[in-house]
Amino acid sequence: MSQFTLHYKSSKINYYVYGRGPNVLFCLHGYGENGSSFQFLEKELGSLYTLYAVDFPFHGATEWAETEAFTAGDLLSVVSGIRSANSFSMLAYSMGGRAAMHILQEFPENIERVVLVAPDGLHVNFWYWLATQTFAGNKLFQATMNDPKWFFAFLDGAGKMKLLDESIIKFVHHFLDNKEERILLYKRWSVMRKFRPCIAALRKACSEKNIPLHFVFGRHDRIILSKRADVFKKEANIHVKLIDA
Repeated sequence: MSQFTLHYKSSKINYYVYGRGPNVLFCLHGYGENGSSFQFLEKELGSLYTLYAVDFPFHGATEWAETEAFTAGDLLSVVSGIRSANSFSMLAYSMGGRAAMHILQEFPENIERVVLVAPDGLHVNFWYWLATQTFAGNKLFQATMNDPKWFFAFLDGAGKMKLLDESIIKFVHHFLDNKEERILLYKRWSVMRKFRPCIAALRKACSEKNIPLHFVFGRHDRIILSKRADVFKKEANIHVKLIDA
């Protein structure tokens, strides 16, 4: 494993390199994680691929100093700055899956294949949309992250009324009980708000450019549901796999 820094605009993008294989694989991590999450793949894939794992803004060792949101164009520029390659593959998890899908639909000519593990972005969550895509919602989101009492009361009340699964409530509390984590949540959601996958655009990209797209979901996952990928079942180049996890 090697760790490097790419100077991009006014920011410093941290990334890791695993393996020495002839093929290029960019790895995009999930929320609250960083590029080191993919280190375990070096043993399995390192002879076939050189893996580049980027830390997103406000994650890991990346120092994001821009006032604007991070975009698909920014991510492609970062990828090109790290490794000059005509084409590359992507492996992405959760939040990283949302970014990978947007890259695929915007720049399919650069992509060889994509594997998405429990990807976020196939379903537009109302609360996420309200918090990141509307001015009033974003202000409410910011205020709530500073003082979440009303939100916790609403959440716990919904749990008592069996309107929300207990696993979802635990998931939310895991990220919101700590004030520093709440502030990071606001920054992370806001900076990544421009990544918005489009089902029709993904279909078109995979079909026209003959790009294999693989989805992997956990059968017992209550947060990222496999049924969100049902819309792709008839697509020749798009494959969905469930694992017992």
